[in-house]
Amino acid sequence: MDDSGIEIRFFSFKSLPLSVKDNIAPVDSKDEKINENLSFSYPVFIPAKMKKTDKAILLMHGLNERNWNKYLTWAEYLCKETGKAVILFPIAFHINRSPMAWSDPRSLQSVLDLRRRRNGEDRSLSFANVAFSERISEKPSRFYSSGRQSYFDLSQLTMEIKQGKHPLFQKNTHIDIFAYSIGAFLSEITMIANPNDLFSDSKLFLFCGGGIFSSMYGESRSIMDKKAFENLFQYYMSDFNTDIQFNSIRDNVYDSFNCMISPEREEKNRKQFFTNLGNKLKGISLLNDKVMPFVGLNEAMGEECATSRVELLDFPFAYSHENPFPVGKNIDNLNVDCCFTKVFSEAAGFLA
Repeated sequence: MDDSGIEIRFFSFKSLPLSVKDNIAPVDSKDEKINENLSFSYPVFIPAKMKKTDKAILLMHGLNERNWNKYLTWAEYLCKETGKAVILFPIAFHINRSPMAWSDPRSLQSVLDLRRRRNGEDRSLSFANVAFSERISEKPSRFYSSGRQSYFDLSQLTMEIKQGKHPLFQKNTHIDIFAYSIGAFLSEITMIANPNDLFSDSKLFLFCGGGIFSSMYGESRSIMDKKAFENLFQYYMSDFNTDIQFNSIRDNVYDSFNCMISPEREEKNRKQFFTNLGNKLKGISLLNDKVMPFVGLNEAMGEECATSRVELLDFPFAYSHENPFPVGKNIDNLNVDCCFTKVFSEAAGFLA
């Protein structure tokens, strides 16, 4: 990146199918044939001319994202201000881990027409969310199984880095996490499960995320349509614990996921986890965030922990969860830049 003092390097990653790495999970044969999800590359932002480093930040993205565009300035700022490598790692079946057809309006027209015929005129349905909406409606369990694969991928990546097997990182590299939206949910679950104690020393910065599942509201033209969200919510609030395909695989990953579904599930242990994080936890939530409202953080962590560790902000311009820093000719760019700097200077200061 010219004149930025930042370089972007790409690294390849091979994710094993769940049927190989996780023989207790049910197999989705259709998903296991999606090669893009198994072999992909991910970008790392690094200070220019850096050869190797022992410090990294994992940047975790939101739900139903199809490219990194929104996150490029985020990664650049964190890299510049902390001097650390920033790893943009895609969640299973997101970003470049999904077929191009899932982002192509021409390929999606028939699916869009089908959902309109099936569900009526739903204003939340769009080309941006129709592929994800159809997949979730068809099989709500994909939310968990894809998260489970992402958990194993993050564990694999972190283990390779800490063992000195990654070309950019030294052995025992320290890894912290900047997590947005559903990436925050995944990061919390990963840190609760803490495979091989990989994340015992990690700091976690939450932005627009981190709340309990039952408080989330995923109906959005950028995320999923109304019917898909209703199916997803119903499944995890009522059916997940009794679904025969998952009922027999209650391991550490399952328990960590399940405790983040509703406030009463493993409430004492969950709240104790967040309390024990102490100064390794910080975050920013937005007042007008309808998708991941602040109340969900209170329910996940306990009010005392949430209010002391996560700052609730409001911006003086129209914003949304999906687009916290809007751009356009009718936008006050100076105000947006100021609020962006407020959020990311706090994140960088915490993660430095």
